[in-house]
Amino acid sequence: MKKLILIALLFISGQSIGQNALGEVIGEVVTPETHFPVVGAVVYIEDNGRMYRTKTDVDGRFRISAIPSGAYLMSVREFEDTMKNILVEVPIDGFFNAGTIEFNSSVLSLAGGRVIARNQVKLIDGNLPVATLTAKEIDKSPAKFDLKGLITSMSSDVRQTEDGELVFRGARKGDMIYLIDGVKTRSAGSVPGASIGKMMLYTGGLPAKYGDTLGGVVVMESKSYFDLYRRWQASQLH
Repeated sequence: MKKLILIALLFISGQSIGQNALGEVIGEVVTPETHFPVVGAVVYIEDNGRMYRTKTDVDGRFRISAIPSGAYLMSVREFEDTMKNILVEVPIDGFFNAGTIEFNSSVLSLAGGRVIARNQVKLIDGNLPVATLTAKEIDKSPAKFDLKGLITSMSSDVRQTEDGELVFRGARKGDMIYLIDGVKTRSAGSVPGASIGKMMLYTGGLPAKYGDTLGGVVVMESKSYFDLYRRWQASQLH
């Protein structure tokens, strides 16, 4: 019984930490040709029984917050008409800009959209410099089979010593933590690059939610079945 309680507590704590890897989707919905804002349209994402939704404002703009990072198919509904299968890529602690969506219920897919400041230094929570890599960028990296080499390629503030330890500028050797799918660890072991869906690197101004270190934090989200399934769904539309 004690073991079951301990396992349950560990599961709950892991879930609460993992929920911090959230992002947002922003954009605007307009009418075709005239480009007038579509007011009050429902913009939503359905995911494995959960729904993330909002409505467009008087300017046709929308923002869906607190979405777990990953790839999703978004829909827009106005009255009885629905525009489906808009592929969005929600980053960790960032936002995906779906751009201007011309509402047309006969369109089944929409190309375009972009992750804000992907693969470069960007502002998170106002003033935190964060380097980010996506699964596609990791797959193209020459260091994809070397986790520490991949980390050092993300920022000049990190270097690898001769004995294989990582050193963050201004911190002692090995003074860092990994956050793998919401679980904190001092060592990443042999995580294969092919299994990583997203990676973020904090080299300074660490959020309080990470703590436990004066060096840096490497945040990794593994690829999930649902990410792969949604990407397959999107590929079938073309």
